[in-house]
Amino acid sequence: MRVIRTEIAILHNTKLSVIDKDEDAFNPAFHFHPELELVLIKEGYGRRIIGNKVDTFEKGDMVFIGSNLPHIWLNDDTGGGHRARSVAVHFRKEIFTDEFYEQRELRELTRFFELAARGIQVTGATRDKISRKLDMLVTIRGFRRILLLLEVLHILSTSSDCKCIINEIYSPVHKEETADRLSQVYKYVQDHFQKDISLKNIADMAGLTPQSFCRWFKKRTNKHFFDYLKEVRIFNACEMLINSEMPIAEVAYLCGYNTVSNFNKLFKEATGLTPGSFRKNSAT
Repeated sequence: MRVIRTEIAILHNTKLSVIDKDEDAFNPAFHFHPELELVLIKEGYGRRIIGNKVDTFEKGDMVFIGSNLPHIWLNDDTGGGHRARSVAVHFRKEIFTDEFYEQRELRELTRFFELAARGIQVTGATRDKISRKLDMLVTIRGFRRILLLLEVLHILSTSSDCKCIINEIYSPVHKEETADRLSQVYKYVQDHFQKDISLKNIADMAGLTPQSFCRWFKKRTNKHFFDYLKEVRIFNACEMLINSEMPIAEVAYLCGYNTVSNFNKLFKEATGLTPGSFRKNSAT
């Protein structure tokens, strides 16, 4: 199984769809689509992957996902009587015209859509307010649904309860930024995470001393370099476990781990599951 591209608009023959799901398990496909997506988990728990970030989810979890950002929800419990209930709103940015977004009053919304490329988690009072709006979106039709969508987007784009899920380092790299040192570090890690990367290696690549590199990287990303390297390796391990049947020992080796025991330990710390359990849940 690979990362799958889908198109919600074509599937439902509309630029705005509201899907109220009540199933045995969430869709186990690691997929992406051009539509933006707002998701509320009404029942269920497990692990979700958005972009390259693995997090837990439970009832009440709410996220807003940008266009073409890969994502998947994986149940921790299967066959245990728990349901997978959710409400998902899908729509294309093009549902409104370019002139609409160019209005000064829409600056917050334009910025919100830009941040959605990193995934956004919605919490607190905003989540509760949006949850009630989603229940209404499920039942209404026509122009009133469009108006309510605008109200939801206004609340989200002006709220302080919305936080990016993916670290800034994973933001798309624009052509004019290719000379940026942080982008070079990011690309180097993506190309070499399977190998042993020493602090001296990465510092030399960035043109800094190891001590200076540690300070600079922490300041730019708000995390230590080796924590970031672990995230990259674990994310790629998740993809391999979902998309292939290769032995776990081989996955560990291809993700830069020399021993399976160390890989198992770090994988469980990051995801809450052993590699074997993660693969089993992703196949349900």
